[in-house]
Amino acid sequence: MNIDIPVEVQKILDVLNQNNYEGFIVGGCVRDTLLKNTPKDWDITTSCMPEKTMKILHDKGIKSIPTGIKHGTVTAVINDNHYEITTYRIDGEYKNNRRPESVEFTDEIEEDLSRRDFTINAMAYNHKYGLCDPFLGQQDLKKEIVKCVGNPLNRFEEDALRILRGVRFATRLNFKLDEATKHAMKDKGNLLLNISEERIREEICKILLTDKPSLGFNILKELDLLKYILPELDECVGFDQKNFYHNKDVFDHIMSVVDYTPCNIKTRLSALFHDIAKPICFSIDEKGVGHFYGHDIKGERLTKKILKRLKFDNKTIDDVCILVKEHMNMPNLENKKSIKKFINRSKIENVFNLIDLKIADRKSGTDCDNIGLILELKDIIEKIINQKEPLCINDLAINGNDIIELGIKPGKKIGEILNELNELVLKDPEFNTKEYLIDIVRKYI
Repeated sequence: MNIDIPVEVQKILDVLNQNNYEGFIVGGCVRDTLLKNTPKDWDITTSCMPEKTMKILHDKGIKSIPTGIKHGTVTAVINDNHYEITTYRIDGEYKNNRRPESVEFTDEIEEDLSRRDFTINAMAYNHKYGLCDPFLGQQDLKKEIVKCVGNPLNRFEEDALRILRGVRFATRLNFKLDEATKHAMKDKGNLLLNISEERIREEICKILLTDKPSLGFNILKELDLLKYILPELDECVGFDQKNFYHNKDVFDHIMSVVDYTPCNIKTRLSALFHDIAKPICFSIDEKGVGHFYGHDIKGERLTKKILKRLKFDNKTIDDVCILVKEHMNMPNLENKKSIKKFINRSKIENVFNLIDLKIADRKSGTDCDNIGLILELKDIIEKIINQKEPLCINDLAINGNDIIELGIKPGKKIGEILNELNELVLKDPEFNTKEYLIDIVRKYI
């Protein structure tokens, strides 16, 4: 077999070989290439010690950075592209089920591969040696299974994040989990409580950005792992909605909505949490029909709490919470002012994410074919935005200074006047001229 290695990566391998050191591409780039996918990164492993690696690269005019030299990693920079080069190593004792306290360098590629998480990630390649695959990762790729290197219980005790990584690989590649690996994930699931919220967030986002996120979340459900990373979502599992409009329990409905949304992290997060408050808002009327009054408002608060716990940035938190809060709202399509207020509440850069969420939500219920009104709303919003019709106070043809010049003293009254003018212009955008609005203010005075 022959793997096509990029010129810049081969240049690094050649420099190592010319100095009598081994060098292999390793891990995900080998896996992805064998699957005929384009690798995101090209990582290199070598028998050369990190300081020596930097020296021989420097001698050939290649810049390098000591990005993780304590653990044997330097980064070569060629044409602004970065390539990690890590010395063969054996990990020492792991701390807090996450990181080794120390590493020991070795000159055996097989020993380095033995410390890796899954067989499909424990392969290395160069043109001279060919494929180095001591744990039969290529065979597991053909079988389409995710399997731990060695004893899976030990792998997860060393680094519990590997549990979520395994779920993510199974989701992204649409592979099955090896039975022993699956059982070990369930047995060691409680170790996820030792993993930082930031790491949990990264894996959740990577699962959400796969082609079919529900595959991963259903694995998490099956292995009883949701309670460790998203207990609020775990509460939705098996929750019967007892409502004609829903033919799925809350969890399965959420999964359907997530799968239907475009591959956009804010939309996918809002889909994941749009009905998260349904279990705490549930009530049954005298006819035995289930209702979830206020689940959008309570859902916004609960979503904010979850996203803060997972250390999301404030912009993402704000935008996702707006989508959750607004997902039930539908403006009057005959009233352009109502639609403009809908845009303002959603934010202009966020409103089409909301449309996507509403479409996915509708497709996931019993009324799945009835999305005509939502598409009509989308068309109207596109026209309003394309025609640059005024939407808020900042779009008015006059501002507070113009009103002050007309004799109104600075203060609360200025804001009240601007709000009234905005209401007028939302309804009739043709009135948004400086002359007309100033005349309105003069009459007001």
